[in-house]
Amino acid sequence: MSAGVGRMRLWLRHSMVLGALGMAGLSAHAGIFDDDEARRAILDLRQKIEALRRDADQRVTDESKRQAEEIANLRRSLIDLQNQLEADRAELAKLRGQGEQLSRDIADGARRQADLLKPLEDRIKRLEPLMVSFEGNEFAVEVAEKRMFEAALASFRKGDFEPAQGAFADFLSRYPQSGYANSAMFWLGNAQFVLKDFRGALATFKKLGARNPTSARAAEALLAIANCHLELKDASSARKALEELLSSYPHSEVADVAKERLSRIK
Repeated sequence: MSAGVGRMRLWLRHSMVLGALGMAGLSAHAGIFDDDEARRAILDLRQKIEALRRDADQRVTDESKRQAEEIANLRRSLIDLQNQLEADRAELAKLRGQGEQLSRDIADGARRQADLLKPLEDRIKRLEPLMVSFEGNEFAVEVAEKRMFEAALASFRKGDFEPAQGAFADFLSRYPQSGYANSAMFWLGNAQFVLKDFRGALATFKKLGARNPTSARAAEALLAIANCHLELKDASSARKALEELLSSYPHSEVADVAKERLSRIK
C-alpha cells in the first residue's frame, strides 16, 4: 500500500512536471509568434511613416519651389513696374520741360509781337478819332488834336498868356474845322486882350462871332468886342456891340453885364 501510493505520487509528480513543461513550451511558442507580428507591424508602420514623410517632404519641396517661382515672378513684375514708372517719370519730366519751354517761347513771342505792334497801335490810336464832350457839344477829334488844345488851355489857365496865344494860334492853323475851334478862338482873343493886343483880339472875336453866331460863345464874343472898342477909345462901336448883344441874346449869361456897361458909356 505504501509502495503503490508512493509510485502513484511519483507518477502524479512526473505528470505535473511534464504538464508544466508542456505549458511552458506552448507559452514560449506563443510569445515567439507575438514578437514577429509586432516586428512586422512596426516595420509596416515605419514604412508608412517614411512614405508619409517622403510625401510630405516632396509636397513641401514642390510648394517651396512654386512659392519661390511666384516670388521671383512678383519681383520681376515689380522691377518691370518700377522701370516703367521711372520711364514715365522721365517722359513726364521731359514733357514738363517742353511745356515750360513752350510757355516761355509763347510768352517771348507775345512780347516780341507786342513790341512790334506797339508802334503801329500807337500810330493807329493817334489816327483814330475820339468822341469828346466839351462845353455842351459832342464831336470827334484826333488824339493829337485833343492834346494840343488841352495843352494850350492849360497854359492860359496857368497865366502863361504868351505861350497860350501862340499855342491857340497854331491849333487854329492846324485844325481850323475842329470842334474845339470856337473855344480856341475865344481863348486866343482873351490871351491877346490880356497882352493888350486889342486890335488883334478885336479881329479874333469878330471872326468868332461871324463863324458861328448861334454858338454859346457868340454873346461873349460881342461883349469882348465891346471891351476891345472901349480899350481903343471907340465908345460908339462899343455901344453898338452891346446893343446887338442885348438884342440878339437877351437871355444870355452876359446880358446883365452888357446892360451895366452900356449904362456907363457916354
